Amino acid sequence: MRIGVITFPGTLDDVDAARAVRYAGAEAVSLWHGDHDLQGVDAVVVPGGFSYGDYLRAGAIASLAPIMREVVDGAAKGLPVLGICNGFQILCEADLLPGALTRNEKLHFVCRDQALRVENADTAWTSGYGAGEEIVVPVKNAEGRFVAAPETLAEIEGEGRVAFRYVGGNPNGSTNDIAGVTSANGRVVGLMPHPEHAIDLLTGPSVQGLGLFTSVLAAV
Repeated sequence: MRIGVITFPGTLDDVDAARAVRYAGAEAVSLWHGDHDLQGVDAVVVPGGFSYGDYLRAGAIASLAPIMREVVDGAAKGLPVLGICNGFQILCEADLLPGALTRNEKLHFVCRDQALRVENADTAWTSGYGAGEEIVVPVKNAEGRFVAAPETLAEIEGEGRVAFRYVGGNPNGSTNDIAGVTSANGRVVGLMPHPEHAIDLLTGPSVQGLGLFTSVLAAV
């Protein structure tokens, strides 16, 4: 199985995401922001960082990059897509996921290990977990506060589209402790914390982030 990992100007975690893909047992394929070719990959990871320097709004410019047009088209056909941190922001800006990510409630950059609860274990990226299972992965962001219009929030909650929720403290003031959401068909998932930094006990607080990457192998 081949999983594409996109690199934008300012991307920081593409190498880490590619490593997580390899740990899961798949081939990592580098995708460049200026290309129109997904190279026939079976899934796509939009990794974290500060694409285009976070100018305008975090993820806004990257959402218009040529490669994202291909990702949007692929997602419409069922291509699994995972957005991590800045990648989550990009997916929201590209209208692949609902809501928006804004400045943290206390206007500080937050970096710490964070407990999450898996709320929806029926997506392409979470099927390897059990509903209600708790995992610990790092979180690091300045614009990670998830917000949505009341009617959108009601829809997300009502349809069970919260993928992950913060437990043991909300690091950025996200509405309803939402850490990640999923598309209606469960193929597109975005989350602010970094599962790719929790795949090896040598460098992370756990190996529990690897489950996202192994889950998609089974889904595809």
